[in-house]
Amino acid sequence: MASELYKIPNLKLSDDKSPFPLNSEYCFRIQEEIKKSVFITSIGHANSKESAKIFIDKICKEFADATHNCYAFAVGAPKDTACIGQSDNGEPHGTAGKPMLNILLHSDIGEIVAVVTRYFGGIKLGTGGLVKAYQGSVAHALEVLPCTDKIPYSQIQLSCGYEHINLLHYHLPLFDAKIIQEDFLEAIRYTVNLPSNNAEPFIQAFTNAAKGKIAIIDLQHLDNQ
Repeated sequence: MASELYKIPNLKLSDDKSPFPLNSEYCFRIQEEIKKSVFITSIGHANSKESAKIFIDKICKEFADATHNCYAFAVGAPKDTACIGQSDNGEPHGTAGKPMLNILLHSDIGEIVAVVTRYFGGIKLGTGGLVKAYQGSVAHALEVLPCTDKIPYSQIQLSCGYEHINLLHYHLPLFDAKIIQEDFLEAIRYTVNLPSNNAEPFIQAFTNAAKGKIAIIDLQHLDNQ
């Protein structure tokens, strides 16, 4: 639910305008060697399948010469399986993507995507060894991954008179609120985004300051901010 608090990677969301290759603002990375194979784990922040795919595609393009680029993502709250995905990318079935996904789902971090790149070193690990290697690579990355608190947002649609414009703009920074859209009609209709915990206090404060002469049209929680 949008009102839940949880940890997310302290990274920017990847999109079509993100740099290539992704820098440290978008990608957290560790590397280790296991029986001469090099495993590079890249972690990103993704709050949708689309943003996860963009991150995965950029990592796969960066390491296009790798033996495998296996991935997993869980882009909702921790342990939420509604929007997940994984791929073994040529490794034996069930030895990479699923073990990686299990690590992500059993962590306390949400909105996360992981790509483990492998450069084969000439020594076969066996199915058990592969599972351990891919699980361990993601687990080790999560142990040192910088995280931040998820801030759930809400959106308010309200209507007020032109005489209340300055009053609205006075209250916006007090509640970390931003105008997303404004329509100048007989009355002004605003769409405002702000942290969910500030929504009711903002409504109360602005309503009181305007002496009740505003109308709250809609209030809804946003899942992806």
